[in-house]
Amino acid sequence: MTYTTVDSVKQPLDEFQKFDADTKLALLWYGYLDLKENLNPAPPNDVEVLGNTLFDKVKALSKEEQLQAQRDVVEGNGTDISKEYGALSSSGALEFWLLLAQGMEAGTIVTVPDDYSLPKQTNSFVEMVKKLDFEERVNFTRNAVTQMGG
Repeated sequence: MTYTTVDSVKQPLDEFQKFDADTKLALLWYGYLDLKENLNPAPPNDVEVLGNTLFDKVKALSKEEQLQAQRDVVEGNGTDISKEYGALSSSGALEFWLLLAQGMEAGTIVTVPDDYSLPKQTNSFVEMVKKLDFEERVNFTRNAVTQMGG
């Protein structure tokens, strides 16, 4: 499946790339919370099965290892999980992050600490994303997560 980067998400993507791994992870979590009510899960296909397989590998790790695996993916570190993630299609990568967020809600994946607050330098980024419609936010997320792994 192909997708395009629409102009409205280019500036938020550029800003997103400037943040450290933990900030990116938190922004993906908050983005999921913002979008989840409107997400319609599609029927599984082979691509999503690959995202699910990788999710299962992360889920089997300790909480500390889960966090490090996510950081490795975000930073493109050459770990096995990061390399497998890098081989996913854009749909598989999006599915992986969706499954991680659902795992966080279920308590099977390490979560963002309750007392965490985003750094002040994310304020302008958050305002840019708030101006995007639902489809643009999904497009932003797809583009952001496909630039990870390696």
